[in-house]
Amino acid sequence: MLMRTDPFRELDRLTQQLSGASSPGTWSRPNPMPMDAYRAGDEYVVVFDLPGVPQDAIDLDVERNVLTVKAERRPLTVSDEVEMQVAERPLGVFSRQLFLGDTLDTEQITAEYESGVLTVKIPVAAQAKPRKISISGGDSEPRQINA
Repeated sequence: MLMRTDPFRELDRLTQQLSGASSPGTWSRPNPMPMDAYRAGDEYVVVFDLPGVPQDAIDLDVERNVLTVKAERRPLTVSDEVEMQVAERPLGVFSRQLFLGDTLDTEQITAEYESGVLTVKIPVAAQAKPRKISISGGDSEPRQINA
């Protein structure tokens, strides 16, 4: 089971949207990155939007059941003769942390990056999957219970 982290981060994001204040994220205060998460069969899938971020600028770590995704979008390199007219794309460092429950197999996490979308798949641990338990006993006849 995935658990969201830092409920105040969402409040910060909403406050920034309402006030129109948008500052580049830094390593000590990164911007949040949008994500979707869902369960598909025996695995959880988390999808992060990172358009314009090169693959080598993405860092994905797991430590003590905490999945951390960090990415950095750098500004465009333009010559001195270019006069920027509109610059709305967020720049800087983006980060997201997810607490992974004990029922997930953190040793088997896979990640794929394509067209600006990072897809992380986290399988459910074998011990957490439902299974049938056989019942053994000496007599095969049903017993009658008197009340």
